[in-house]
Amino acid sequence: MTNLRKNAPLACVLGDMDLVRPLGLAGIRCAVVAPPGSPAAYSRFTETLLPWSAESGGDEALVDALLRFGVAQRERPVIHVEEDAHLLMVSRHRDRLARAFRFALADAELVETLVDKARFQAMAERLDLPVPRTRRLHPAPGSEAPDLDLRYPLIVKPLTRRPPWDSIEGLGKAIRIESPAELRALWPRLIPVGIDLLAQELIPGPETGIESYHVYIDARGSVAGEFTGRKIRTYPAEYGHSTALTITDSRGEGADVAALGRTLSERMGLRGLAKFDFKRAPDGGLHLLEVNPRSTLWHHLGAVAGVNLSAIVQADLTGAPRPAPATARPGACWCHISKDRMAAREAGIPTARWLAWVARCEAKAIALDDPMPFLRPKLARLLPAGPGTARPTGLATP
Repeated sequence: MTNLRKNAPLACVLGDMDLVRPLGLAGIRCAVVAPPGSPAAYSRFTETLLPWSAESGGDEALVDALLRFGVAQRERPVIHVEEDAHLLMVSRHRDRLARAFRFALADAELVETLVDKARFQAMAERLDLPVPRTRRLHPAPGSEAPDLDLRYPLIVKPLTRRPPWDSIEGLGKAIRIESPAELRALWPRLIPVGIDLLAQELIPGPETGIESYHVYIDARGSVAGEFTGRKIRTYPAEYGHSTALTITDSRGEGADVAALGRTLSERMGLRGLAKFDFKRAPDGGLHLLEVNPRSTLWHHLGAVAGVNLSAIVQADLTGAPRPAPATARPGACWCHISKDRMAAREAGIPTARWLAWVARCEAKAIALDDPMPFLRPKLARLLPAGPGTARPTGLATP
């Protein structure tokens, strides 16, 4: 069992167990910003729960609360973020937060550009990045679908991950459009959503053609850790969210993904963490879909495969020794158990075969060395709350 280093700086985690676990496996204590009752609240790696939800307040209130917590610590904690909203919050308030925290972020302007798909597209064209051709859509009241100089089929997706999109597509990230007539038919449904969208030429092939490069580039511009991977399943099957992932061989089948990721990182002047998503076309060519300059759920899988990007960041920012250089072990897998069951059922995979695969899957919610994040929320639905069930808190303290 990993021993947590009691005197080392905390990791302040704005994320879930896929970010807490790689830190905990490296012996790093976590202060987790999450709603009360979240699975991460019950992890043995979580020393402090900082209770916060959307109803607690906006960015300014969260920054104020974080600062109250941070300045009370003996050493400045390291902030780790897993979602775009928290990434933007930390980036936009980086000067204030730096008084009490450490973090490894890309340049503020680059963060804004990478999170916004329209700005990313403009940068990609300027830097000659290998992105599919794209146009911006403005579904305003009284408007009609434009004639686009793009090759159909297309996908239509939001500029940023925003809840209004769910009213159109539910769990999916994008809508496939086969022809101008289909775009005209869809247009009236897009207008009430009230957000700008992107139309992008579709790269043929299944979701398993989406491969990714994961990297941490230190302040000197050196690659401090990297690995490659690809999707196994998503739910829904087309343009859905990842439910099963695997590490690829960055010196074999994923070598071109790693090489292109390094080249694009240098071209963009990237520092800090990033995930590059590519779609491999039928001819083998790689097309860049997006770049996320933050931690992701892949950090859990990378850690169990031998490359713990979260731990490398924590070591760099606190002056501790970095984990030994390593190459991620190909074939290691991650899954979201409940959603992947639906994805497997949709793919026609027999239950017995899927269960056997889950049993072999190294990165998942059920962990024998830390079972309570999986068990405690389920027990809470069966057992009444009693004294001593709350985790230590920190954000509410004035």
